[in-house]
Amino acid sequence: MLDQFRRLGFRHVLLQVLNFASVLASGLAMWKGLGLLTNTESPIVVVLSGSMEPAFYRGDLLFLTNPPTSAYRTGDITVYNAPGGAIPIVHRVLETHDLVTKLTVDDVVVPQLLLTKGDNNQEDDIQLYNGLEYLERKHIVGKVNGFLPYVGYVTIAMNDFPQLKYALMGILGLMALIQRE
Repeated sequence: MLDQFRRLGFRHVLLQVLNFASVLASGLAMWKGLGLLTNTESPIVVVLSGSMEPAFYRGDLLFLTNPPTSAYRTGDITVYNAPGGAIPIVHRVLETHDLVTKLTVDDVVVPQLLLTKGDNNQEDDIQLYNGLEYLERKHIVGKVNGFLPYVGYVTIAMNDFPQLKYALMGILGLMALIQRE
């Protein structure tokens, strides 16, 4: 395989590296553009646990939006980052509390406090909030607007088995090199 790299020459290898960087940059730009369009830092997430069964199962791919002007309602399925939490959590809104603050005659700000719970859990999520009684809007990543069942298992497998991720990247890289010849 090292002989193949030598035969390709420096310019060809450099071109392959630049093409790969271009693909990565395009993917990142599309991700950021989708984030701007949906007003969320993470427009697509994967369900990692069974806490929302039967609504969503482990491995389901969720599509999120976070409309800045509309309030969340009881029954909405949200994704949130608890303060100090490591990963986003997908749970249903159990209660909402609107706190109306009047700034001027025309401007009214309505901050919301939310209490969530997994459909498959016995208790609400207060113990997950790390000292807070309710979630605030700043903790919400987005609201679920659609999903694809089981598509996220690829992501789960790559996180559970990092060797699989590196093997897959290596195989794709070799296939790209072979295809160029």
